[in-house]
Amino acid sequence: MTFDMLYSKIHRAVVTDANLNYVGSITIDEDLLKASNLRVGQKVEIVNINNGERFSTYIIKGKAGLKEICLNGAAARKVEIGDKIIVIAYASYSEDELNNYKPTIVHVDKQNNIVEITNELIGSEYE
Repeated sequence: MTFDMLYSKIHRAVVTDANLNYVGSITIDEDLLKASNLRVGQKVEIVNINNGERFSTYIIKGKAGLKEICLNGAAARKVEIGDKIIVIAYASYSEDELNNYKPTIVHVDKQNNIVEITNELIGSEYE
């Protein structure tokens, strides 16, 4: 049996652009990708804190250092520039893998600078 668990998330990132005339996806600064262990092409769920929208897309790499979070294609209609979002990735784990389970949580500030990287699920009994 496998369990679908949180793999990684970028918490409260700020949308810097929304490009309707693009094929689709979310562009994420390369530095944020590395910090969160997310990969180009990986499926992610986007949660818009401002309007409650939840939708899935895939990742493309943005230029390191630009702090870019851009929703492309149809997803651009689900956000406004300046909205706060959570980028979430899940993975399937076996029971044995859960013995060493540690998701990656990247907290960012209003400029999408990394302020903390943790493995702690706040609000749970996880240690």
